[in-house]
Amino acid sequence: MAESGASQHKPSGIKRVELTIRALILGCLLAAVFTAANTYLGLKVGLTFASAIPAAVISMALLRAFKGSTIWENMTVQTVASVGGAMSSIIFVLPGLVMIGWWMNFPFWESVAICVLGGVLGVTFSIPLRRTLVTKGDLPYPEGVAAAEVLKVGSPGEEQSESAVRENRSGLWVVVGGALASSVFGYLAAAKVFAEQTAAFFKLPTALGGGATGIGFSMQFALLGAGHLIGLAVGLTQLFGLALAWLIFVPILTSGAYIDWSTAQGLSTVAAGVPADAGAQGLAMAVWSQEVRFIGAGVIGVAALWTLAKLAGPLVAGLASAFAAQDKRAHGETLDLTEQDIPIKMVGLLSLVALVGIAVLLAVFAQGTVLADHTALLVVGGLAYVVVIGFAVAAICGYMAGLIGSSNSPVSGVGILAIVIASLLMLGVLAIANVPADPSVIAFALVVTAVVFAVAVISNDNLQDLKTGQLVEATPWRQQTALLVGVVAGSLVIPFVLDMMNQAFGFEGGPPAIVEGAQTLAAPQATLISALAKGVISGDLRWDLIGVGGAIGVGIIILDVILRRATKDRMKLPPLAAGIGVYLPAYVTTMLVIGALVGWFYDKAIASTRFADVGRRMGVLLASGLIVGESLFGVFTAAVIVSTRNEAPFALIGEGGAWPAMWAGLVVFALMVFGLYRWTMSRSAKV
Repeated sequence: MAESGASQHKPSGIKRVELTIRALILGCLLAAVFTAANTYLGLKVGLTFASAIPAAVISMALLRAFKGSTIWENMTVQTVASVGGAMSSIIFVLPGLVMIGWWMNFPFWESVAICVLGGVLGVTFSIPLRRTLVTKGDLPYPEGVAAAEVLKVGSPGEEQSESAVRENRSGLWVVVGGALASSVFGYLAAAKVFAEQTAAFFKLPTALGGGATGIGFSMQFALLGAGHLIGLAVGLTQLFGLALAWLIFVPILTSGAYIDWSTAQGLSTVAAGVPADAGAQGLAMAVWSQEVRFIGAGVIGVAALWTLAKLAGPLVAGLASAFAAQDKRAHGETLDLTEQDIPIKMVGLLSLVALVGIAVLLAVFAQGTVLADHTALLVVGGLAYVVVIGFAVAAICGYMAGLIGSSNSPVSGVGILAIVIASLLMLGVLAIANVPADPSVIAFALVVTAVVFAVAVISNDNLQDLKTGQLVEATPWRQQTALLVGVVAGSLVIPFVLDMMNQAFGFEGGPPAIVEGAQTLAAPQATLISALAKGVISGDLRWDLIGVGGAIGVGIIILDVILRRATKDRMKLPPLAAGIGVYLPAYVTTMLVIGALVGWFYDKAIASTRFADVGRRMGVLLASGLIVGESLFGVFTAAVIVSTRNEAPFALIGEGGAWPAMWAGLVVFALMVFGLYRWTMSRSAKV
């Protein structure tokens, strides 16, 4: 069905211009921009956004100035830019090496090697899956299909109308307008004119246990845009997780009743160790960060396992079909241009080169540590782990991307499972080699997991891009070459951004930051993954809290199944989103929920208009622009802080006046949100 649909949109009579130098250069530039933006967003809130659609819009607007540009050339730009942006998800693991004190900064070549080598394997591991999961599969690939529609509308072709040209131009202005608006608000917040976030904490009455709780709120356009993109179902489920954390878990764990009970049971009593003068904020934040987040980790882990269990049958059948198809091609079957992958021998050679590079990386890493005498064992074991677990997560993440989209695919859950498995294997190494527990053991587990995570995030994005390519009849081997270029482009940017953010703001457990007293970067996934690694290897992991979270996760899964069946999938409660709602800071989740509601109201407002489809696409572009603008300004701010050693380089107003700044910021933020969406709607109506 998909293949016949694609052929209907084939721009016949157009010369096939596809893998060009100008497309690769533009793709690399966009990859650098989206990688920097996604790195910032991921460090702040633990979320990244799909950059395929905004990259396609920008490409079509810019390449239109060149004679002979085609839909396939725009596809190349989008592919390079998209995979470069996806590469930024490595920050869910890599900062862990700073958090445990192993790195003081992010060494350039080591960081690049981890990203490139894992990313290349992500591409090569996903190539054999293309035919089954993309061409022959019936997965929806929501983001891949949406990107294909954008390309068909805006690229040169016989069927292109004047309205398509107008939509393309309007889309570019919407992205730029959203980016400018969010960066201007970001500047005003940095200038201290507006407060960026606020929080309120309070003690509960004795009748309710006498504990503490609080609520946070953030005025950040990047979070608003991310909330729009995740959608209402995920946003409301995150609100459910937020309520679990701050209306149930924190009040109970900070109450006197809990302290007495936990002491009797021999459990940790974080609340009991908080100084009396810490107040409600100190008490609530200590319990949330040291206990409640591990409950969230348990929910996330169970949700990831549930997803893997659901995929087991289709995954096995899909892999069997892929190898059978490859065997037929090996016996001389003639392939259409749109079915030509990179030759399997070349795929094998690229995989071998990447594995040799990983072996060298692991061997060099082990030198000068207590692991040095067991380098051979560690390298062999690490390679086996990367191949077996890496290929499994490539298939799993590729399937999940096809099922629910690469933005919603729970790769962070895969990362959590990967670090627990790697840490348990390192415990085995400690027992076999009689090596003492040492920070280098935790660091080695994190490096191996980082490589596997790079495989996961790239395969998660690649198959989505390959679906777009299939729908516009791109040549797979050219697209796969572009994917490899994108991996390198994104990998070269990440260490620079990480270093700037580390120096300016710092990570928990890392070296002191330039900005004294500033809230360290949340980096929620990296914080969790490093904590899991340390806990497993040192033996003091809070398995009790993770178990509580796991039990709650099972209950959410059951509730989700009941809701889906009772409402025929109209209502759902995604377990992973609930776990993330428990785990993320309250001020982040609150704005994500608001963004999801704003996006839903916007879609409802245009649902009955003649420009509903155009308006929805424009809404996605506005959300993407909001994320890009604030994120790039954040990266720029970090660079200025590092270069000037000034912790508040844009400040126009001194500290103080928090409440006026908060109310002023809230009013301006609300007015800008309303104005931006009205403007987007009016531009959609004119297409």
